[in-house]
Amino acid sequence: MSVVGINTSITFIGKVLEEGATLLRVNEIIVDQYAGGGGASIGISDGLNRSVDIAINHSKSAIELHKVNHPHTDHYCESIFDVCPLETTKGRPVGLLWASPDCKHHSRAAGNRPVDKNIRCLSWSVLKWAAMVPVRVIHMENVEELRKWGPVEEFEQGKWRPIKEKEGETFQAFIDALTTGLNKSHPAWEEIRESLGPEFAHYDKLEKGLGYDLEHEILKAHEYGAPTHRQRLFIVARNDGFPICWPKPTHGNGLLPYKNTANIVDWSLPVKSIFNRKKPLVKKTMIRLAKGFQRFIVEHPDPFIVPDDQSVSFIAETTEGKVQYKARTGGSISIDGQQKFDPLGNVISENNEVLVVSHLVKFKGTNLGHVLDSPLHTICTGNHMSECRTLLIKVNDDQRANLLTKPMTCFTKNDQFGIVKIKGELYMLVDVGMRFLSPRELFNAQGFKENYIIDQDSKGNKFSQASQRERCGNSVPPPLAKALVEANFSYCQSLNVA
Repeated sequence: MSVVGINTSITFIGKVLEEGATLLRVNEIIVDQYAGGGGASIGISDGLNRSVDIAINHSKSAIELHKVNHPHTDHYCESIFDVCPLETTKGRPVGLLWASPDCKHHSRAAGNRPVDKNIRCLSWSVLKWAAMVPVRVIHMENVEELRKWGPVEEFEQGKWRPIKEKEGETFQAFIDALTTGLNKSHPAWEEIRESLGPEFAHYDKLEKGLGYDLEHEILKAHEYGAPTHRQRLFIVARNDGFPICWPKPTHGNGLLPYKNTANIVDWSLPVKSIFNRKKPLVKKTMIRLAKGFQRFIVEHPDPFIVPDDQSVSFIAETTEGKVQYKARTGGSISIDGQQKFDPLGNVISENNEVLVVSHLVKFKGTNLGHVLDSPLHTICTGNHMSECRTLLIKVNDDQRANLLTKPMTCFTKNDQFGIVKIKGELYMLVDVGMRFLSPRELFNAQGFKENYIIDQDSKGNKFSQASQRERCGNSVPPPLAKALVEANFSYCQSLNVA
């Protein structure tokens, strides 16, 4: 395995790319299969100094989002198996084929739910392209559980599940076909023929092997500058005789610091108080929030305090209706010019110093969330991540004696004081607000730039927030794609062979 530094692999050999230079050979093109949120295409474009030539996805909304951000790309809104490599490439060789097949029916996040047999077979499309047209380098991204890709069995009418005893069998068949050849007696042939169909005329090539050198590794997005912990399996295959290279991490111990969740939070977005709602939050939600409050504020040695320069907003429901008020760490609480307000009915003095603490809440699985000074956990396609913002006031001398006699309360009840000690000081709970992270925040956490269009297509038609979140959850972090592409193409360019 070769490992190269992203920023030094070119200058190390004494050659620096001129601005605007491409790292592809003459007439070579780039193909992005399963182009969805556009993260891979952005990373490829940044790494190779040129746009992706062909983008494919069966989803109209995915293609429309890709099209508005990649106007120079030819887009195909079709099933990957219906796209003919010969027709789309028009005789041009493929310098880079990027493939990110749908991962949800391989992922452990699916739990024990039945799997879709057809979706699990999407990776065979990579073999189709590599067999039908000249493809020099292949980059493939998926969940790490793809290594366990194996045959499935029908346990109920129309319901399929993986055969545990045969985990990894199909994955190895995929590797064999790309490299040294797949034995004609291998049981995966049935699945391959079912996926590629009778019109595919190159099964003999798969049996002999397509001759690629191939390696696979797990890469973590936060180690390459994206503010997310997203961890994925990457397969790199090439047939040009040059070594496969894996990028060195740029962020971590002894390197640049990790980008954290706080960097992507939009503090200007108000949170809604979890108390006194007309439609109360369900008990399970309140319990999860209470546990998060306990872990990330009460028990945490260094809870995340919202910076002093941020004025944050809360929305609370009162007998008169909704009211929005602002608070600033180190400052005070203000509503309509007044300095007294507390949804929990506590007495707030003008001299009370305000503290605003925030943490991330996850509404999926058993994980409660995390503090904001670490990268965001892996983004999924649903609406599972919320910012929980807690408003506290510092207890002054007059209040201290009374409050010390009152026990700390779980905030599922709002008729008692809540007291918490932070850095040796006593604070009283005023309010707790929560909101789901916006699509823009999620895209920023994935490593997209602020100017990346996520809310409308090229004609101005709006995408729903659910659609935006889905595109983000399916996307590849651009910094990670860029790092991998630069590692494998800068090496060749630096040797004057590209």
